[in-house]
Amino acid sequence: MSRTTVRTARRTAVAALTTGDAELLVAAAADAAERAGVTVSVTVLDAGGHPLAFRRDDRAVLISGETSTRKAFTALQLDAPTADLVDAVQPGAPFHTLPTALDRPLLFIAGGLPVHRDGRLIGAIGVGGGAPDQDHAFAAEALAALDGATED
Repeated sequence: MSRTTVRTARRTAVAALTTGDAELLVAAAADAAERAGVTVSVTVLDAGGHPLAFRRDDRAVLISGETSTRKAFTALQLDAPTADLVDAVQPGAPFHTLPTALDRPLLFIAGGLPVHRDGRLIGAIGVGGGAPDQDHAFAAEALAALDGATED
């Protein structure tokens, strides 16, 4: 009987999204919104979809907390900015009848962004409460702050 050797590619360790990273993302997005005079809720999920940090402001629209979570979940599940998905969910489009994981409905409104490190998906941020383009900008500013912090 001969033995077959199977070679696998070396796995490269990628640092996971930490609670500190998540708190920085929340603070940066909230700060960007406050500078714009907008009140938002922010949710950060790890790669498994578990909440790491959350901010809900009582002055925000009540549903904004759920919205920020769904935006983050959508960005995580599809590994794409939710702003890029809006056209894909129109009737007859590719994602119109997409089944959801974990029985959570997906919400395709700008404001959800995946978080990557070394080219790998490690989490997502969702911002809700402002206009879609504002939420997207606040999430993007938070990612830029995280990138700046990890380069130091």
